This record gives sequence, structure tokens and C-alpha cells, in this order.
Amino acid sequence: MSEQPESRETPENEAQESPSPEEQEAAAAAGEADRVQELEALAEERRDQALRAQAELENQRRRFERELENAHKYAMEKFASEMLEVCDSLEMGLQAARESQDVDRVIEGVDLTLKNLHKVFDKFGIQAEEPTGERFDPERHQAMSMQEDPEQPPNTVVATMQKGYMLQDRVLRPAMVMVSKAPSSPGIDENA
Repeated sequence: MSEQPESRETPENEAQESPSPEEQEAAAAAGEADRVQELEALAEERRDQALRAQAELENQRRRFERELENAHKYAMEKFASEMLEVCDSLEMGLQAARESQDVDRVIEGVDLTLKNLHKVFDKFGIQAEEPTGERFDPERHQAMSMQEDPEQPPNTVVATMQKGYMLQDRVLRPAMVMVSKAPSSPGIDENA
């Protein structure tokens, strides 16, 4: 008989090649545990990112609210600083009027102050409106009375009692005006 090596595998070799069902379950459980750990770490990272983003949004909201509050609070700062010069001129003019009997100097001082005020108005887009002779516009004018005027077409401003003012295209104060109306026809005497 010739000796042939046995081709049978030993039980040790079989165990190394195909794991037992218990070992497979343990390996699967270990793999799942690793996967759960990875997912938990990813979830924690995403949670941290979400919290940071939320905190950043909250900080931006607070910053925006603070800037908006300051914009409202100090919106008039430039206009107010320009008006200080007009106020100074009025105070000096009043003091000069009290000390001097020269009416011409007082008139000159008031005139210069008024020019200064108009310069400030122009700088900030405030225009005076004196609509005498224009068609009545209820959005820009306030009719104080109506008067028959055969020389003017109806609904024409015949007199301005107080100037109106516009800021850019918005009415600050409507002009107070007197408006023309059509002359009434003479009454027909029915008894005649």
C-alpha cells in the first residue's frame, strides 16, 4: 500500500474556515455596535453643528435688532446737527434784537437765518409747496374754504393760507388752501 496523505481536513481547519453561527452572530453584533457608534458620533457632530448654526442665527438676529434700534434712535442725527446752526442763528438774532434798536439789522439777521433753514431743507429733500394757481389735489392740499371765482376754473387753488411741505415725494404737511368753485346761477323767481 502506498501511503497517500490523508485529504481529510481536521476539525481545526474546518473551524477556521467557516465560523460557527454563534461566532457569526457575535461578529455581526460587533459590526452593528461599531456602526451604531459611528452613527451616534455623526449624530452628535450634526447636533453640534445645528446648535452652532442656531446660536449664530440668534447672534445675527440680536445684532440686527440692535442696529435697527440704533437706526431708529439716531435717524435724525444728521438733520438735528444741521438744525443746530439754525437754532444758533435764531438765538443770536434774538439777542441782537434785544440789544439793538436797528430794525434793519434784525430783519437782515432773520433773513440770513431763513436762508440757512432753506439750505438745510434742500440738503434733506424738504420742499415748500405754495400751490396758488394750481389744480386742487386732496392728497397734497387741505381745503379750508371754497370761494366763487368767475376768473378761475372750479377746483383751482385761489389762495394759500399756509405753505405745505414735502419730504422727497411724501407729504409732511398739506398746504392749507382756499379753492375756487363755480359761480352759482342766479335764482329764477317763480312768482314773476
